[in-house]
Amino acid sequence: MKSKLLTLGLILSVSFTALSQKPNAPAFGKGLFNLVGKDSTWSMKIGTRFQFLGMASWDEGANGGLVNPEQNFLVRRARLKFDGFAYSTKLKYKFELGLSNRDISGASAFTSNAPRYILDAVLMYNFYENFVLWVGQTKLPGNIERVISSGNLQQVDRSLLNSRFNIDRDMGVQLRHHINLSDKFLIREKFAISQGEGRNITTGNLGGHQYTARLEMFPFGGFKSKGEYSGSDLKRENRPKLMLAATYDSNHNAVKNRSNQGAYMINDMGFYETTINTFFFDAMFKYQGFSLMAEFADRSADDPIAKNSDGTETGDVVQVGNGLNLQTGYLLRNDWEISGRYTNIQLDENITGRNPETQYTLGLSKYIVGHKLKVQTDLSYLSVDNGGDQLMYRLQVDIHF
Repeated sequence: MKSKLLTLGLILSVSFTALSQKPNAPAFGKGLFNLVGKDSTWSMKIGTRFQFLGMASWDEGANGGLVNPEQNFLVRRARLKFDGFAYSTKLKYKFELGLSNRDISGASAFTSNAPRYILDAVLMYNFYENFVLWVGQTKLPGNIERVISSGNLQQVDRSLLNSRFNIDRDMGVQLRHHINLSDKFLIREKFAISQGEGRNITTGNLGGHQYTARLEMFPFGGFKSKGEYSGSDLKRENRPKLMLAATYDSNHNAVKNRSNQGAYMINDMGFYETTINTFFFDAMFKYQGFSLMAEFADRSADDPIAKNSDGTETGDVVQVGNGLNLQTGYLLRNDWEISGRYTNIQLDENITGRNPETQYTLGLSKYIVGHKLKVQTDLSYLSVDNGGDQLMYRLQVDIHF
């Protein structure tokens, strides 16, 4: 209850501050308010967005028919966003709250049994030339699909590869740098040292720390409006643009079965610890409305089978294996887009007991005001070796202020 009151108080406080500053309302999708201090030593853009999702799914029966129908409607995401600069334009910040049930789920003893409202709370300091230091909680520089905002996705939601392998958010520090090797060739380097526990952990730091390094190469120059971090070619690049990237992540003495995500692995000593390594390779290509995104992920562990002190197995295992995701789309001149996705997940059957999965998705989107106001729908068929096939239909409305 106290946390809800604090959140409400924060929202009201920001609203009154906004009204007292008499801001000019920005264009649709550019935030609710853009505030600047009287002495120009700070700024704050306030925005909000939500997604309303309807979905239905069916299992494939023994005779090939569809059985066990299920339907669900939910507010998939509901967010409040704040960003700007403080004291100097070289010191920027981002603060984002998640308010839907899906956003705040995951309460545990390690989050003080409280909802996890905070998504991002990070300072970004451009302390020297092209070097920027990030401090706080935010997304780690992992696979491109995860780094793309959930509001800028090409299809209704991210792929199975992301749900199985992503390294998500964590608390720590990041160092980012970019360099132009020529007029066209751009390189970005990103390094992170984080707690290795995931977001909003408030009690202790189990195991070791997490180390992440990512390299991005742009042989034909940067995309328009950071288009490499946005689904679809809404800017209709007039020249081919390509990003090639690789990420290596090592979580030392991790205690969760998906690096800093998933379930805790418990043994008779408390928690089972093993170093988990995750590798990503991804690419993004865009040209005149056509887009292609490719991702490969691989997770390994020093000892993926959790054990007690006497060597007996606990039943917990690290979700080791690999995945491939290919996604493409073409944006028509009337801002309708047809997209397709192929995802294959190959977790180690001998260790995880999970059968290989392949999912095929056909998507259709109408961009009314780009990603700021759109309607998206998709149809997915999930094929699981040795049974468990499923058909899923989704329809989602997305709006940003």
